[in-house]
Amino acid sequence: MTLANDILLDAALVLILLAGVLLLIRIWRGPSMLDRAVAVDVAAVLIIAGIGVDAAITRTRYYLSIMLVLAFLGFTSSVGIARFIAVRDRAAVKERP
Repeated sequence: MTLANDILLDAALVLILLAGVLLLIRIWRGPSMLDRAVAVDVAAVLIIAGIGVDAAITRTRYYLSIMLVLAFLGFTSSVGIARFIAVRDRAAVKERP
């Protein structure tokens, strides 16, 4: 690899790690369940991006199937969390007089 590729891939890895730290802060501080649900969805994207950077550094294409499965799991978990929050909020609205 060239020096420019190494620098760009290292910079991408640093930015992904920085985003991960900020994401953990968002999960910890909340304040709502919806914020945490979005943070979990972003965590899936960051994991996929990290795997993609690792695949680019090692120049392997075997990670593509893993990335696709993780993307599918991230999407379905986001839909499941959104449905859970919607059902919970709908029940809270019915209880109000």
